[in-house]
Amino acid sequence: MKYAGIDIGSRSIEIVVLRNGNIVHSAKTDTTFDLLAQCKLLMKGIEAAKIVATGYGRKLFTDESGINHVEAITEIQAYALGARRIYPDVRTVLDIGGQDTKVISLNSNGKVVKFEMNDRCAAGTGKFIEFMAAALQVPIESFGAFALKADKKIHINSMCTVFAESEATSLMARGEKPANIAIGLHQAIVDRTFSMLSRVDGKTPVLFAGGVAHNPCVKSLLEEKLRDTIIIPDNPDMVGALGAALYSAGR
Repeated sequence: MKYAGIDIGSRSIEIVVLRNGNIVHSAKTDTTFDLLAQCKLLMKGIEAAKIVATGYGRKLFTDESGINHVEAITEIQAYALGARRIYPDVRTVLDIGGQDTKVISLNSNGKVVKFEMNDRCAAGTGKFIEFMAAALQVPIESFGAFALKADKKIHINSMCTVFAESEATSLMARGEKPANIAIGLHQAIVDRTFSMLSRVDGKTPVLFAGGVAHNPCVKSLLEEKLRDTIIIPDNPDMVGALGAALYSAGR
């Protein structure tokens, strides 16, 4: 039998299908304005004994998808399960997604002991990075690498998207290099994230999931702050969907 997990985020949707505990299929698409249509597109041709949904769109999916054998779990559950499957010794899971940040502390048995979630404001999330990249006229895909070219870090006072853009514009008008401003913006994100890690007593090893895990500057600055390496899976976007699939399979 096949078991599926689907992670319905604000920016993207991921699906993972398991058979006998092994991944036999995975896919990803943009959420767009019609997340139900996108979910059905991802599930086309997939026959699963059960599907478990997670992410901000999970309730709409379970209520309106019309698919039988559907259940929902929280993102905290899903990411804890997925991270533990990828790296059994993980003690902290960090997920920076499109519009929220999650930090989950696990005990040595993989159980959630504490977590914190910033879902009230886009500050420090993928959306913030996307907005700032646009303000500096740098493609989002290369924004992290661009920031690593800096020769000094410019301190950014505000994490509010509107005020940060205004601050960045003022700095450019004073002749500061865009790369130096970019690394300052990344440092502000990492400082905010590190505060969340501290509040949940986050221990190493830390597994970094979510779309922002693809950003090399965030990774580098986090490791500098933690004074340790962090684990980034081959597909950091898929951790939540994997966890949901594992829950679906009863693992």
